[in-house]
Amino acid sequence: MQGQEYSQVGERTMRIKRVDPVSVAKLNGVFGVVIGLIYGAIFALASLVGGGLAGKQGGIVGLMLGVGAIIFMPIFCGVLGFIGGLIGALIYNVISGIVGGIEIVVE
Repeated sequence: MQGQEYSQVGERTMRIKRVDPVSVAKLNGVFGVVIGLIYGAIFALASLVGGGLAGKQGGIVGLMLGVGAIIFMPIFCGVLGFIGGLIGALIYNVISGIVGGIEIVVE
């Protein structure tokens, strides 16, 4: 690899010059789904508590909002994570072509 430097015995510096945009997008999409599940669960819990305090009619609305949040939030956050990862990786590839990428030390 071009630009390898040895900092200590058994270590060498490598440079990440390019990343696969689709690979980064998939990983970010999965992270988004996990975060969306957490947000959805928190929103569902808050909806159920708020709906329960509002009475019988509010409990039904709270239940519907809670179930909707558990379904909608992971999808929404996953799609946004995928798109954000794709755009971020494309931007990284352009910038790393100009400045040379990120250096890491491997053993």
